[in-house]
Parts: sequence; structure tokens; C-alpha cells
Amino acid sequence: MLLGSKPGLDTTRALLKEMGDPQEQIDYIHVGGTNGKGSVSSIIAGILAKAGYKTGRYSSPHLVSYCERFTIDDVPITPQELKGYLDLVEARSLIIQEKGWPHPTEFEVLTAVAFQYFRDRNVDIAVLEVGMGGIYDSTNVITPLVAVITSISCDHTSFLGETITEIAWNKAGIIKKGVPVVIGPMDDEAQKVIIDQASRLGSPVISSQSKAVEVVENRGINGQMVSFPGPRDVPATVYFSLPGHYQRDNLAAALTALACLKEQGYEISERALQEGPGTLSISGRLQVLQENPLVIADAAHNEAGSKALAYSLKEILPGRSKVVVIGIVDDKDAPAILMSLGEDTKAVIITRPAGERSENWNRVVNSWQELFPDIRVEAEEDIHRAIARGLSLVTGDNYLVVTGSFYVLRQAVQLF
Repeated sequence: MLLGSKPGLDTTRALLKEMGDPQEQIDYIHVGGTNGKGSVSSIIAGILAKAGYKTGRYSSPHLVSYCERFTIDDVPITPQELKGYLDLVEARSLIIQEKGWPHPTEFEVLTAVAFQYFRDRNVDIAVLEVGMGGIYDSTNVITPLVAVITSISCDHTSFLGETITEIAWNKAGIIKKGVPVVIGPMDDEAQKVIIDQASRLGSPVISSQSKAVEVVENRGINGQMVSFPGPRDVPATVYFSLPGHYQRDNLAAALTALACLKEQGYEISERALQEGPGTLSISGRLQVLQENPLVIADAAHNEAGSKALAYSLKEILPGRSKVVVIGIVDDKDAPAILMSLGEDTKAVIITRPAGERSENWNRVVNSWQELFPDIRVEAEEDIHRAIARGLSLVTGDNYLVVTGSFYVLRQAVQLF
């Protein structure tokens, strides 16, 4: 199986054709965007399952196991099932190679697994999370009932382009003719690109702000009570188990997408909308790994994600100081990620993310010192020792945050 990424959908289409085009027999919601697409996908899938629909969800990356990427009603595929599907797809991959096609990449293989798995299990609907970008992503071989673009900011610039306009163009590639597209909060430059592309395709654009979610009661790390426009625009107040202000934006996008589904005949009860948000948990997003002392894991790995994390921590844990353990891969803008993390931070431990993209992991030490010369910084290459060191600096009501990369979180969760 090839790693990496290559532009174009021809190989994916050839592989799926060899498999009998399993993707053609399922309803979809397609979710893209720079940040928030994993949470929005989880919220949509959770509420649809609560409404009684057998709901598949395909997501990436995984935190611990590849099985996490393929769920039906929030239950992951088993390792044995996954191996069987990988063997099936590999056999078809060898056949298309004999016909002159390149071997599919890892993500193309996994996407094909998702389509076949969901068809075999007769799901009612599947929520597909874009892997990267949009127009050339291997998930982009379907016509969904609704497309969602959660946010747009600079990330994966070597693949998607250096400017917001270029990145927005790439992500707008998931918009299909006549299919409604829900957009989350984004700047005017990105929004214009999305609206222009939707206009060319005759696709209605609906802002997630039409379902604006307001906080009623902050319950700290345990979630929040929120209100949003319910049926006939009567405000509904519900418990939302995901903490943080950015999750309110994600809930708004999910609710807007579900409203589009209802207009197309899906029956989503008021009870599902009220109970679904309170049953959610998402690995790697303000995830509590330990309560005493408090350890939080968050996969913020770009500037926008880091800002959202910092704002949310200030909201849910006001006045409490933190120790940060962070590892940033080489192709990310370390100063931009670090910029938001200085407030209420007493110390930071720089560590090395797993993988080949972290040869210069300790460059982050210099970046931190330039930004926050008065805040203690240490370097510890081994993530386990970095967390142990971070915990040793936690006193009183301080807490520890582990962040910067899924590669760091993947190692961290094994300790708790």
C-alpha cells in the first residue's frame, strides 16, 4: 500500500469500478473544511443515529487504531473485519495495476474500504469526512444530499496552495450541482470563493449562523447547556456534552446540515435533536485523559486550531494555570501555533512527534523563547518522559494540556 498523496480521482474511480461501485448505493453527507470537520461529522452522525437511522461515518486520522475511522452508529469496525476488507481492496488494487493504473495510496484504499463496508452493512446514510482539501480527495467521488464546509484557514499549504483563495477553491471542490452547501464561520475572502463556486453550480449556500448556538450554562470540562432555534424557531435548550466555544460553531453547522436533510425527507425528531448532542464524545478534542491532576488532550495542529483551543480553555477553566506539552511536525508554522498558548501558561515542554516529519522538532524551543521569553521552556524528545515532566510541574489547581499533533496524542493516550 502506497503512502502519501497524489492529485486526481481517476485511480479511486478505477478501483471502485473494479469493486462494483459500492459508493453508488448510499445517501451521503460530505464534510470538508480546515478545522472542525471531524467534530461536525461526529455530531451529525450521532444525531442521525439517535433519530433511528443506521449511520456510517468515515473519518481521519485515527488516534489509536485504524478501526476508529469506520463506524456504524458509533461502533467501530472490528480488526478482523477491517483485515478482510483490506485484503479485498488489495486484490482489486492488483487487478487495476495489471490494467495500467498505479497502486492506490493508503487513503484511497481506506476510502474504498469505507464504501464497501457501508454498502455491505446496508447503512441508511453515511457521513464522509474529507481527508485533505476537497476537489482531489478520494472521498469526492459521490454526490451527497448535503455538503458542509466548516472553516477555511491556512494548512497543508504545500498541497492546497499558499493563499486562502487557493485553499478555498480546493475545498469548494466538494460542491456538486444543485446540492445545498452549509458553510461555517470563515473570512470574506474564503466565503466569496465558496459562494461563487456554488452559484456556478446552482447550489444553495446556507450559513450555519442560521442555527446559531448560544451558551446558557458553562459546565467546564463536562460540557455546556446551549440553546438554538428549534422547530418553528422556538428556542431549544439542551445539554451538549462537548466543551469549548468552537464546538458550538460545529454544532451549529451540524444542525444546519440536518435541517437540509429534513427538507429532503429525512425524519429527525425533536427528541433526537434534544438528546443527541448530550451523548457525544470525540477523541482528541478537549479530551480528558485524567481527572486528578487534570490532563487534557487536544489535536490542535495549526494556527486556527490553537486559537480555538486557547479560547476554549480560558472559557471552561477560567483563572487556572496550565502546563503545556506540545510537539509540532516540521511542515507546520510553529510560531503561529504557539502564539495563542502563552496566556495562563506556567511552563511548556517541547517534545518530538512520532514519524518522519519531525527531524527538527526542537526548533519549537527557539520559537517559544522568542515569543514568551519569561515562560519556562524545556525540551524532552520522548513523549512519555515529556508528559511525566509536565505532570511534575503541575501544582494546586493547575492542569496539563497535551497538544500540537495527532502524532503526539497517539502516544499520549497510551499512558492514561
